[in-house]
Amino acid sequence: MTSPEPLPYGTPDTPRVAVRGEAHLEVDPEIARLGITISARGTDRHKALDDLTRRNNHIIDLLKTHGDAVEKIETGAVTITPQLNDKGRHERIRAYRGHIHLTATVGDFTILGELTTRLSDLELTRVDGPWWDLRTNSPAHREARRQAVHDAVRRAREYAEALGAQLVALVELADTGAEHPAPIAPSSRSGGSLRGAGYAGAAPAALDLEPQRQSVYAHVNARLTMTPPIL
Repeated sequence: MTSPEPLPYGTPDTPRVAVRGEAHLEVDPEIARLGITISARGTDRHKALDDLTRRNNHIIDLLKTHGDAVEKIETGAVTITPQLNDKGRHERIRAYRGHIHLTATVGDFTILGELTTRLSDLELTRVDGPWWDLRTNSPAHREARRQAVHDAVRRAREYAEALGAQLVALVELADTGAEHPAPIAPSSRSGGSLRGAGYAGAAPAALDLEPQRQSVYAHVNARLTMTPPIL
């Protein structure tokens, strides 16, 4: 004869207590991302594409000169768009406009201000960011989960003690999401975007960028058994 399935709720002899554990940490960021948009425009398709390629290669070379401080360089969308003449009854192409979008991930914040300034000083280059973030395997996520579990046990113990009882065993622990907010859009962060028009003269001074602390959350649901209460 098989033993009966355990009940999903407590009994008078083995009461259960269900609690929610939470944790919220404020930690320093570990990486910063820069969005770089390179543009080119010309009346000749090949000339516009050549200018776009030249500027793209120059920026990638600039990023690579910083070695391991720039941890990742990623190319997003590449577009070449003909622009039609608005006047006249016939469609005529008056120019070609091209864009390349890059994302640079920076792990060494000591070069971030100088790098952002140099990129913004380049011809027809837009820089968005920085967007501060944590790495996926950041210890902060693990610490938040640990604190959330401790918070759940502390709450359960307080409920049990209020009834003159003691905790006996953990029945279930459910992770309801240890999450870190996605990077906020540039419009909602200080700094916004910088556009480079290209000009002669001495290089501008490096920006002084202050890292934005990150919020890390963890939530768990826990069910525990306790001794019969004293009522």
